Amino acid sequence: MKDGATPVILLLADDDPDDREMTRIAFNKVPFPIQLYTVGDGEELLEFLRHTGKFAPPALSPTPGLILLDLNMPRKDGREALMEIKADRALRRIPVVVMTTSTAETDIFRTYDLGSNSYISKPVTQAGLIEVAMALGRYWFKIVTLPEASSR
Repeated sequence: MKDGATPVILLLADDDPDDREMTRIAFNKVPFPIQLYTVGDGEELLEFLRHTGKFAPPALSPTPGLILLDLNMPRKDGREALMEIKADRALRRIPVVVMTTSTAETDIFRTYDLGSNSYISKPVTQAGLIEVAMALGRYWFKIVTLPEASSR
């Protein structure tokens, strides 16, 4: 996102309400406009992206410029959701950053194989999360041109 642009839509998929709130607080510290939306599992993530279920009116579920994805969630985990996102022609261009507690090499390799754009080990402190939010925000919203932004 370039200076003076509209806020970037950031969608966080994480089943832990405390992690969602900590992430919200961290991104509120980022010095440029971001609208953060959250969902609690992979099923809700896909409903949000496809504007179905409780997210049927598109006004309730704007297309995100970036998805932050936890891997270990109920109903549909992050790996399954990532596979569906990257297989869907309408969704595959949305960058997905996996941010999870897993440091398993198999998870890292598999998510990159499925099309993840980055893999971050979730920080355990609020200060660490703020640092990650600042770095993600600067890179994804100030430096990179996102597909949704370039289509305006």
